[in-house]
Amino acid sequence: QVQLVESGGGLVQAGGSLSLSCAFSGRTFSMYHMGWFRQAPGKEREFVSAISWSGGSTYYADSVKDRFIISRDNAKNTVHLQMNSLKPEDTAVYYCAATASLSNYLKSDSYYYWGQGTQVTVSS
Repeated sequence: QVQLVESGGGLVQAGGSLSLSCAFSGRTFSMYHMGWFRQAPGKEREFVSAISWSGGSTYYADSVKDRFIISRDNAKNTVHLQMNSLKPEDTAVYYCAATASLSNYLKSDSYYYWGQGTQVTVSS
């Protein structure tokens, strides 16, 4: 059974940085592409970023492009999201997710496995 555990969330001032991590276990990590989604109160879950199994391809939502960086370490079964120049509108619960195909990487229902989420709060 695949387990995903996020860490690294917290409270930060606008303009600051946070680094999220997601630990993967239960299957062969390098067989899965990974994604990050977020959900703010009263809003639908939205795509943030995704990375291919090899790390060779990355994808970002327009709202985070040039501010967030996704990466993975297949030796340590982890995926990271470095978040820079944070804005209050980045406040949300951030989830990592795993999928076998990136053909619909924007859609949350294309991801098989999900973590429990970690709260990120950006104060103005």
